Amino acid sequence: MMSTLQTAASLVYLISAICYVLGVHLMRSPKSARNGNLLSGAGMLLAVIMVTIELIVQGKITAMGWLVLIAGLVLGVLYGVIKARRVEMTAVPQLVSLFNAVGGGAAAAIGIFDYFHMPTGSSLSLVFSIPVLLDIVIGGTTFSGSLIAMGKLAGKISGKPISFPGARICNFIVIIAMVVGAVLIIGFPVTPWYLGLVLLASLIFGLLMTLPIGGADMPVVVSLLNAFTGLAVAFAGFVINNQVLIIAGALVGAAGTILTLQMAEAMHRSVANIIVGGFGAGATGKGAAASDVPVNVTETTADDIGLQLGYAHNVMIVPGYGLAAAQAQHELAELAKLLTDSGINVNYAIHPVAGRMPGHMNVLLADVNVPYDQMKQLEDANSMFEDTDVSLVIGANDVTNPLARESGNPISGMPILNVDQSKSVVVIKRSMSTGYAGVANPLFSDDKTTMFFADAKTGLQDIIAATKQYLD
Repeated sequence: MMSTLQTAASLVYLISAICYVLGVHLMRSPKSARNGNLLSGAGMLLAVIMVTIELIVQGKITAMGWLVLIAGLVLGVLYGVIKARRVEMTAVPQLVSLFNAVGGGAAAAIGIFDYFHMPTGSSLSLVFSIPVLLDIVIGGTTFSGSLIAMGKLAGKISGKPISFPGARICNFIVIIAMVVGAVLIIGFPVTPWYLGLVLLASLIFGLLMTLPIGGADMPVVVSLLNAFTGLAVAFAGFVINNQVLIIAGALVGAAGTILTLQMAEAMHRSVANIIVGGFGAGATGKGAAASDVPVNVTETTADDIGLQLGYAHNVMIVPGYGLAAAQAQHELAELAKLLTDSGINVNYAIHPVAGRMPGHMNVLLADVNVPYDQMKQLEDANSMFEDTDVSLVIGANDVTNPLARESGNPISGMPILNVDQSKSVVVIKRSMSTGYAGVANPLFSDDKTTMFFADAKTGLQDIIAATKQYLD
């Protein structure tokens, strides 16, 4: 009976793994990402059902254990479903960070439980102690770091880099504490104090790692913490010898790592440099001071923008966090459809780090059913700007800043969207404030640029009304 159960479990876990791999593959494209998510979810559901069957047959859980397990499952499912359905688009990044924290914390809890489950004073094998150690270190760091990231994204904690005198010394002490705790866990008999030292050091390290990171780096950090979550889950799988956790965690860790590296490259910065922090701390160098914000800008009106759009052939829309903050994606989609129905070619230029999480703008636009073939990534969009009659920039700042092409400022070398190569540029912005990098944007004072100072939602409503006059 047990042999048959093990064979069935291995087969189900294999099917689950295939679902994960295919699901991740489908997530490479926005057009198939929804199906990829559903397929991966189906694979996880299969794994959960199989684990439950194994627990029932093996009879390893007491009645109280089943009660706790079912209560946790019900509460988790209800919270996840309700939260996901009610969350506003502007709050998705912090929800993702919360999920990262929960995943890292849950993985660390597995390592903690299995370590405490060993008799005090007993010696541990390397095969067990190393996965437990890495599970707790990575899971603890992810848990506290993700909570700080969530606070920054939600505005509960300042989005600017937070540092304090002696921060580097604290980092050094914490790292030494983790190394000492690691040696004690691996080389000495089981003692709760060793694990407590490693866990506490990991939690503090997560705080110290995330606090100095500026808001503009948050998309990269969210992706990095997601990779940490995957690694923690994979090591938790080694701890309890569960193939599903190992495979799923490894996939998430690998995908998150690749995405982190790609996003760091899109910012022309190394991951190590981002972890050190400082981006958004207040700029230095040429053109960096907030007082250098250009004042010789040309203001425009909704009627003038409607006229430009009505007589344009090619329009490029450049969305940024300001669009998400105003929850103006529905108005934007309405404007784009209005132009498209009148024979005007409309596309969207998507920068990899626009917004507050990886793919933020893609998610925002997909929410209002923007055709996927209209979403152009950085290289494709940049090849189209010279033939663009009007570039409509909505709440994007640093990712359109030409100063990135110059040296001596915080965004030097960062690939940007070349909107200044368009024939005309319209920027919808609430004020002349700088972006998170604290760098003035000379695009705003360019001769071909006009500024429309308004909340994105209200401004787009006015532009829609004005554009209709020239399209009827």
